[in-house]
Amino acid sequence: MIIVTGAAGFIGYRMGKWVQAQGYEVVAVDELGFFDERTEHRDFKPEQKLSPEAILVPRFYEDLIFKKTPIKGIIHLGACTDTTEMRVDYLKKVNLEYTQNLWNLASKYSIPFVYASSAATYGAGEEGYDDNELTMHRLEPLNPYGESKLQFDLWALVEEKKANHPPVWSGFKFFNVYGFGERHKGKMSSVVLQGFDQIEAKGMLKLFKSHKTGIADGEQRRDFIYVEDVVKVLWFALTKPLKRGIFNLGSGKARTFLDLATATFHALGKNPKIEFIDTPIEIRDRYQYFTEANMAKLRAEGFTEPFTSLEEGVKQTVLKLKEEKHISS
Repeated sequence: MIIVTGAAGFIGYRMGKWVQAQGYEVVAVDELGFFDERTEHRDFKPEQKLSPEAILVPRFYEDLIFKKTPIKGIIHLGACTDTTEMRVDYLKKVNLEYTQNLWNLASKYSIPFVYASSAATYGAGEEGYDDNELTMHRLEPLNPYGESKLQFDLWALVEEKKANHPPVWSGFKFFNVYGFGERHKGKMSSVVLQGFDQIEAKGMLKLFKSHKTGIADGEQRRDFIYVEDVVKVLWFALTKPLKRGIFNLGSGKARTFLDLATATFHALGKNPKIEFIDTPIEIRDRYQYFTEANMAKLRAEGFTEPFTSLEEGVKQTVLKLKEEKHISS
């Protein structure tokens, strides 16, 4: 049995399906209504569906122990991932305190624990993008979401020194994850999905202008990573297992938004037609112009598989989106 939180979400859904394919029973944790609302996930049939609150009750674990049903791991992906969310108290409760409670239970019942952090913890990148635990306290996120993720990373490191930690544990700073299954994310979905919809509807795509001297429109660079690669890394972390630590999870190569947009047009067999619009004023000061994961630490742990190229990942995503559109029509 493996617990996957956020299992009705973008990455959690793919993780749950992967775990099932490996022959494990999945306990899918999320707001129960989400499993029915999100039509792109209806082919996922977990053995159990539980609310987030249900797995914070010690009795849940004690019943499994009594029944001699081993929990092989918790893959914790559930969180508020809206980078524009400004309610600090809400993020503290959902992202920080919930994860702390789950960590404590994993520690108490000796359950391997893998969780999602975020590249948003790096802020504008003044300290670089190295997953060095000794310098993480110097990071300055640009938004409350990134701060909530950083607070847990730092808390976990402190708890480890107190000998309060799961038997094995690893956290991953996700960079820009894209792929099929994002539609429910709305404005937080990747440019691939938003671009697909815009191109299909109007034959063109809108990108944010650059408001930074020396960086041309569309030349903002991010480390885009295909969702299937993320799932493979998380499974590697749980099953190798990685003994402990916080790791980057990106492709290791920054690409421009123009690259992403062009790949989307090409996957649709169309010539690029791009319009640049002002970055909304409410996020302009918190906008990351460059991210690139240093992947040496994970590679040193033995993960040697190559990551999917941006062009191939976009192609596969667009194929699935076209299938979805055909089915719905």
